[in-house]
Amino acid sequence: MKAFLKRKNIEISLRRYGIDALGAMAQGLFCSLLIGTILNTLGSQFHIGFLTATIIEINKVGYTIGGLASFMSGAAMAVAIGHALKAPPLVLYSLATVGLACNSLGAAGGPLAVLFVAIIAAECGKVVSKETKVDILVTPIVTTLVGIGAAWVIAPPIGKVASAFGDVIMRATELQPFLMGIAVSVLVGIALTLPISSAAICSVLGLVGLAGGAAVAGCCAHMVGFAVMSFKENRWGGLVSQGLGTSMLQMPNLVRHPLCWLPPILTSAITGPIATCVFKLQMNGAPINSGMGTCGLCGPIGVWTGWVAPAEKALSQGAVAITPAAMDWIGLALVCIVLPAVLCGIFGWIMRRIGWIHDGDLALAQ
Repeated sequence: MKAFLKRKNIEISLRRYGIDALGAMAQGLFCSLLIGTILNTLGSQFHIGFLTATIIEINKVGYTIGGLASFMSGAAMAVAIGHALKAPPLVLYSLATVGLACNSLGAAGGPLAVLFVAIIAAECGKVVSKETKVDILVTPIVTTLVGIGAAWVIAPPIGKVASAFGDVIMRATELQPFLMGIAVSVLVGIALTLPISSAAICSVLGLVGLAGGAAVAGCCAHMVGFAVMSFKENRWGGLVSQGLGTSMLQMPNLVRHPLCWLPPILTSAITGPIATCVFKLQMNGAPINSGMGTCGLCGPIGVWTGWVAPAEKALSQGAVAITPAAMDWIGLALVCIVLPAVLCGIFGWIMRRIGWIHDGDLALAQ
């Protein structure tokens, strides 16, 4: 059996399924739902004709360019997961149908359902791939039938559980904005830096509202914080790669020097409740934005899109479009950029002074 699994490149491990597949799912979601949301918002806010025009109708429903990108999020996620699992071509292409169906059946918990179902379908497809003389028929049929069957059975309950859990987090944040602001901010910020996908987690849980705002605060605290704190070692290249890219680049250093993680964690514990209690910062854009931080400025952009055009999940939670006031913009700038840079910079300086962080501890690999 081990030899067979090795030949089929089937690796049953936490890294393959919990890191590689989850991270790929987030990328697929980013390239479809998130990009679609951004295009729709830009089109509606700046009156760009080709972005607001209906380009296709499906079942008498009109779709813009952005709307079509969002509609295809299930297919994009499934194909991305299949690619991460190193699925052969016929399996990979068949996953598009599986993902589209699964995302619809999973409703609010569609992304989580797609993660499980795409893994099942991809691995089953890999098992039969190139085992018969009619592979071009057998592999797509098995992948599609197994995937659709799994989606039919497990997607609806997974969707309900994920949605309910996300709702609990959001309700708890509304009832206890200070404590939950700290908890959500710290945990999602840590997830952002770990080799897992905070964006996928937030999307799966459907984090919007105050909980989404706390998550944005935590992610920004880590990304901007590490970028500023490590400026001495990494200069401008490190500032950009971490501040607009990902704080995950610091993981090798954090394994060797765990204390280096303390300044961003402390910063997120401060900015989280400031977001929820002081500025009432809500992230009502696409839930994936809650776990993106300043990566491509998706976190702040998500807050802005939530102000002017709340996402479907946010609307279901009672969100309404608003015209942001000066205090809203000030809060967004402070929580996402200014406070993380100042606080983490101060904490990092103190830890260098007392010898908990040494020169070179935060240097990125070249």
